[in-house]
Amino acid sequence: MAALAAEIVGARIAGDSAVEVASLAYDSRKVGPGTLFFCVPGEKVDGHEFGPAAVEAGAVALVVERELELDVAQVVVPDTRAAMAPLAARFWGDATSELRVVGVTGTNGKTTTAFLLREILEAAGVRCGLLGTVRQVVGGVEEEVERTTPEAIDLQGTFRRMLEAGDNACVMEVSSHALALHRADSIHFEVALFTNLTQDHLDFHADMEDYFRAKRLLFEMGPRSAVVNVDDPYGRRLAGEFDCVTFSATGGAARFRASDVSLSAEGAAFTVEESLGEEVAAGGRHRPLTGVVRTRLPGHFNVANALGAFVAATELGVEPEEAAAGLARAQRVPGRFEPIEEGQDFAVLVDYAHTPDSLENALGAARELTGGRLIAVFGAGGDRDRDKRPKMGRAGASLSDLAIVTSDNPRSEDPEAIIAEVLGGVENGANIEVEPDRRAAIALALARARPGDTVVIAGKGHEQGQEFEDGRKLPFDDREVARAELRRL
Repeated sequence: MAALAAEIVGARIAGDSAVEVASLAYDSRKVGPGTLFFCVPGEKVDGHEFGPAAVEAGAVALVVERELELDVAQVVVPDTRAAMAPLAARFWGDATSELRVVGVTGTNGKTTTAFLLREILEAAGVRCGLLGTVRQVVGGVEEEVERTTPEAIDLQGTFRRMLEAGDNACVMEVSSHALALHRADSIHFEVALFTNLTQDHLDFHADMEDYFRAKRLLFEMGPRSAVVNVDDPYGRRLAGEFDCVTFSATGGAARFRASDVSLSAEGAAFTVEESLGEEVAAGGRHRPLTGVVRTRLPGHFNVANALGAFVAATELGVEPEEAAAGLARAQRVPGRFEPIEEGQDFAVLVDYAHTPDSLENALGAARELTGGRLIAVFGAGGDRDRDKRPKMGRAGASLSDLAIVTSDNPRSEDPEAIIAEVLGGVENGANIEVEPDRRAAIALALARARPGDTVVIAGKGHEQGQEFEDGRKLPFDDREVARAELRRL
C-alpha cells in the first residue's frame, strides 16, 4: 500500500503500510477481502460513514480525509475523490501510457464525433475501444453504459481490460462533471478534441464560465495534440490559449476546413482543405486535402462532427484518404438524428437534442430536408438547469410549424410545472400544443403529420427509460414508441 500512497502529494499512512491491496472500491457494497476502500464525501452522503461497513466486508485499508477510529490501515489525503485517479492508475499499471486515448469534450456532438472517430480508426486497422453515453466497447464487445465518463477506479480498470483484449486505442467522451470531479485525472491523452460549448449543466456549474473552465481542464492535462472547433467562440478561446490544430465546418479561419458542403436526407458531402503555411489566422489560402468526403449523417452540425473526427484521426497518423473512406462506411449513431421507417409517407427523426442549441441544430437540419411542415415534440428534464427551459420553448416553437411540448425526464419535479417554464419562452401566436404524457404526445405528432411532413422527436434519443421521482425509471424508448404508433396508424 505504501507504493500506492506515494502517488498522492501530502498523503500520510496511519497504521500498517505493508498491507497488500487486492482491489479498489468506492462503493461499500462492492468491497471484498483485500479491498482498499475510498471514503468519498458526496452531496447527500459522506463515504466516511461507510468505513466500518467496508472494514467488516473485508477492506484492509481506507483512503480518508480524516482519520477514523477503526483498527485498519488508513491513507489520509487532502481530497479523497482527487486521490482515486492516481491511485487507480498506479494499481492498474498505468494502462493509458500504452493505450492511445482520445478525449472528446463539448456540449453537443461528443457522442457522434466519438462514434465516427472509432469507425475511422477501426477501418484503418487500429483496434479501438469506446467509452461514451450510448455505447461502451472493450475488445470489440459491447458492454452496458452506466454514465458518460465512469468513476476513475472503473475507468482505469477498463483501460487495462482494453489492453488485455487487444485494443490499441480508445476514444472516450469526457464530460464536464468527470473533469471537475477528477475522474479523468491521470489519463495520458494522445488527443483532446473540443466540439462546442452551449448552455447546459448549469445546475452543476455556477455559470457558463465555470462550465468552460471545467472543459478547459482536458487541455491543461497536456495532450500530445489538441483539436479544436473554432466555429465556436469557446473553441476560439482555447485556440488562443493552447497550441491547437483548428478546424472549421463553415469555411472559417482554421488549419482544416470543410468546403463545397452538400446536404441531403441521405447524409452530407464535403471536401477537406488544409491551410498553406502561416496564413491560418488570416483565413489565407488552402489546398484540397481529399476528394469528396461523404458521411451518412445529415445536417450541417454533423459536418462539424465528421470534420472533427477526420482531423483527430489524421493526428493519430491515419492518412487523409483512409480517414475519408472510414467516414463513408460509418453507420448512423443510435438516437442521433435517427430516422424511423415503418412505411409512412412522412419522415420521423429521433434525436437526443436536449439543449437550446442542439434543438436549434436538429430542427434547422430537419427544415432543410423537408418539403412539408416540420412538427417538433420536445420538453425539458427535471432537476436540471432551469434557465434553459424557456430557451428550449423559444427554439422549438420558433423553428417548427407545430410544436408539441411534453414531459422529458421529470425526475422529482412536477411535469406540468416544467412544461409551464418551457412555455414561458414561447412567443404569442406560435402553433403549440401541450401533452404531458410523452407517449400520447408522440402519438399526437404522428397523427397530425401529413404526406411530406417531418416529425422530430427530441430530447431522449437512445435512452431506454423515463426517469421519475425517487429514482423510479420506467421503460421508454422514443424510437420504439414511434414505431409502435406508426404501425398502429
